[in-house]
Amino acid sequence: MPTMAGKLKFEPLYFQDRLTIINPYGSIGVVTLWSRVDYVIERFRQAGVDLDPATSPIAVFGNLYGNGLREMLRNLLYNPQIQVLLICGNNRSSSFEELNNFFGRGLEPVKGSPIKYKRPESGVDVTPCHIRGTKRVIDDLVSPEHFGNHPQIIWMGDPQQLTTIDFISDFFATWPLAPAAAWSRQQVTLPEVEVQYFPSNPRSQVVVRDTILEAWKEVLHLLSRFGRRVTLKKGERLELQQVKVVVEKPRFEPEDQLRAVNLDPDRLRRYQQNILQGEMRPDETYNYGHRLRTYFGLDTLAACAARLKKDSEDRKSYVTLWDNARDLGRVEGRPCLVSLYFRKFEGKLTLSATFRTHNAMDAYPMNLYGLQAILHSVAEEAGLTPCALVVISHSLGLDPKELDRALLIIGQRPFKVRLDPMGYFRITVDGKDILVEHRFEDVTLKEYRGHKAERLQHEIARDVALSDINHAIYLGRQLARAEMALKAGREFVQE
Repeated sequence: MPTMAGKLKFEPLYFQDRLTIINPYGSIGVVTLWSRVDYVIERFRQAGVDLDPATSPIAVFGNLYGNGLREMLRNLLYNPQIQVLLICGNNRSSSFEELNNFFGRGLEPVKGSPIKYKRPESGVDVTPCHIRGTKRVIDDLVSPEHFGNHPQIIWMGDPQQLTTIDFISDFFATWPLAPAAAWSRQQVTLPEVEVQYFPSNPRSQVVVRDTILEAWKEVLHLLSRFGRRVTLKKGERLELQQVKVVVEKPRFEPEDQLRAVNLDPDRLRRYQQNILQGEMRPDETYNYGHRLRTYFGLDTLAACAARLKKDSEDRKSYVTLWDNARDLGRVEGRPCLVSLYFRKFEGKLTLSATFRTHNAMDAYPMNLYGLQAILHSVAEEAGLTPCALVVISHSLGLDPKELDRALLIIGQRPFKVRLDPMGYFRITVDGKDILVEHRFEDVTLKEYRGHKAERLQHEIARDVALSDINHAIYLGRQLARAEMALKAGREFVQE
């Protein structure tokens, strides 16, 4: 094992390509949360911190987004020489609290969890747990007790604040060099959630629900059941393509419903405010509000509102966030949300949004609540009533390691009858035929007549006269009953 003066060399097990190693024999790790690593490194340089690869006390800089905590903990176990974690970044997703609470408060088992992990080769049972004081779900293969001396966690501040530079400088001015010690590496693999995958057309999924929460749960269910495994540079994903989601009545749900699925209402409100603003932090590579309000030299949301106010039937209120000249050549910092289209339909304003890639776990609900804020803002300026939100995800993905969290959010999917927007069917036996009336709001749209249920099935399917699977199964049962009653000469009453 490579050493220098008895010290371990920093060797990450996960995300090596996304970590910036300074001195591999250092004892400090810097966590930049959602801030750009290069921006934070420059702040440390401005604070006069030694960043020489031969002498710096800092081993590594790295992000910590909404996920990735499990990998970080395993990297720390394998590199126990990292005895200090300096947190310096934009804490957008509460990842700092989750890391801090892991070491400070520990884990507690999730009660009544539907999650089941595959048993690892060691034969140890794996239990899904919450980090106490948070909603973060992780496995218990790594717990605070696995760390002999867990790293000291120190909050350095927001890197865009000048006071943070002073704090960094003061910290390193008084920081003692860590004495050499005999460290022992521990290597713990990530557990795999035991889930079956079912065949489907991966480009045909459509979800129609009233609320954002209902739609999100259905999206997670479809990915967990039908998602195809793909391997990206950043790791494995479950992927579906061209997923279309329609939220008929987008609104901000009651806070207890949001918290029940681990969403922070205050954080969602801040996201809604930020997506309507045009500023960009110096440690960001892009944000949606900046692209919409400032980046192209035009406030595109205000422009769309003005067009719709002048002509409510306007069909040119279309916005792109993708900059071909920049985004096709950049390594990082490209928007996932790529287009918006506003259109008045049946007297109300609808918004259709397109994402090139979409993280279904953490980004999806945030994005939809942000789009809701955009829809309501433009509708108000245009003097229109907001209505449906349509989201098309070209590539919708879920990290398989996040399936435990997804299954907890999905929960026990209750049985629920939904009215088919295409209408309903009234079935009777009329002489020697089965009579099927396709009706909508008590008006008969079309009649189907025949003495064979199979023939009627094909005629109704040919006309695409229904859209709900449950409705189709119900109709099939009733047609079969009607045919048996016709053959036996019995009375038929539709259930």
